[in-house]
Parts: sequence; C-alpha cells; structure tokens
Amino acid sequence: MQYLPVTVDSFSQYMSAISKFEPLDRQTELELARRYKQHHDVEAAQRLTCANLRFVVKIANEYRAYGLRMLDLIQEGNIGLMMAIKKFDPERGIRLISYAVWWIRAYIHNHIINNWSLVKIGTTQAQKKLFFKLRQTREKLLRLTGSNDTAAIADELEVSNQEVNEMSARLHGRDSSLDVAISDDSETSHLDSLADQRPDQEQRLLEYETVQQQHSVIASALATLNEREQHIIRARLLDDNKLTLQQLADHYGISKERVRQLEKRALEKLKQHLTETMENNGNDMSIAALLT
Repeated sequence: MQYLPVTVDSFSQYMSAISKFEPLDRQTELELARRYKQHHDVEAAQRLTCANLRFVVKIANEYRAYGLRMLDLIQEGNIGLMMAIKKFDPERGIRLISYAVWWIRAYIHNHIINNWSLVKIGTTQAQKKLFFKLRQTREKLLRLTGSNDTAAIADELEVSNQEVNEMSARLHGRDSSLDVAISDDSETSHLDSLADQRPDQEQRLLEYETVQQQHSVIASALATLNEREQHIIRARLLDDNKLTLQQLADHYGISKERVRQLEKRALEKLKQHLTETMENNGNDMSIAALLT
C-alpha cells in the first residue's frame, strides 16, 4: 500500500481520497499496533495512519482561524500522527487516537507559531500558551463574568499581566507585505514610502577620498622604514594573512625577541611620522585607524 499524496491545491480531492478508509475497531487496531511495535511492520503502520487521517482533519479544522492553509495544517498533523504511531505502546490499554491527539496538536501548534509571523511569536511555554489560549480565554471570561480585563486573563492562564499585554500587541500587529498598496485606489505601496538609508553620492565621494588619503599617508610613513622593518610591519599588521613573531624569526634567522624589538622600533617611527603628518595637515584621523 502506498501513502496518499496530499495535493496542495485541492482540499476536496484529499477529503474524497481519505474517506475511503474505514476506522479500525479496537481489536484490529491493537493487532496492527503490536505488529508494528514488535516487528516494525510498515504495512501495519500504513493502515493505522490511513484509518486516522480523518481525525487529523477534524483537529486541523479547529485552527482555520489562524489564516494558514488548511492542507498545510493537515500535513503537519499527519506528521504528528505518524510520530505518535512510532511511539505508541499498545499494551497501555488506550486507543491510538487518544494518545496521538497530543502529537497531532503539537505539530500543528509548532507550524502555526513558525509561520504566523516573520517575528518569533512564542518562544517560552507561557508565550505559546497565550498564543493559543488568549482569545478563547478572553471570550470565555466575557461570557461568564462580563469582564475580560488583563488581570483576569493573567490569573486564568497563570501568567503575568505583562505577558498578556505583550502577546495581545503581537497578535494585533499581524505582518503585512510592503508591496501592498497603501489604499485600494492607490498604486503607491508601503515600500515606496520607505526612506533610502544608503549614503548619497556626496557622502560616498567623501568616504572614498578619506580612504585614499589614509592609504597615501600610510604609504608615506612606510617609506621611512628600511626594507626589513617594512616587511615586518606589513606581515604583522597590514596583510590579510598575518605572520607570527616565530614565523618572522624563522624567516630572518633571528630570535623571536629580536623580531619583537624590530617591530616596536618600526611602530615608533611610524607613529612619529604619522603624528607629524596629521599635525601639519590639520587632520584628525587617528593613528590607530591608519594602521588597521
């Protein structure tokens, strides 16, 4: 037997297909569950799955108000059902669906939370509880007591007032596309009204000239060093693949401490030259910036 394909564009076709599978009586279900548990019988698992697909649809239907595709909810519920079958213990004396309902809802809940908003809507247990129970609890309290204030909801769900307020704001502020028109009779979208945060042409030119000036000053400063000092400074500070003191010591056949001394002396020369250059030009660029 093959698994039924769930087409993403035809809910009625899917319902027609799964209606062909009859529910299992208790004894048949027990025998199939034992076959899968003891022998990993794939056919037994398939029969258990197909017999309970309509129940998954019934549970998924409870979450239509969240605005997600029904077939996506069903698909997630089906994964939860198969996970339940994998973990089900037939010797516990309960029906499969009584155990599977928790797994089905868990997978549907996870799908809704991950897809309801681009911003994570529920990461803690309290937030997840609020996400699925807030509206239901608010309506229940209003019906029973005529009031649904924050404190009453927080007390009913055993969370804080702040958590209730935060979740209310999140649920009220559902994501919307920037490509959607501002109004029905307008061709202007929200995207058109966003300010361009990129630097303008004048600012880019100023940044380019500043970088070029820095490179020129550094090149001038390096020219005051001898060949070995230049190599050490480039290898230690300026090159992408920087060398260690030991690598330079091995290269020149000297001690690591001697390389350290040469590097220190070269840096002192550079700093002196850069300081004089900055003072003469009235430039406030930092020496540290020029050496990075």
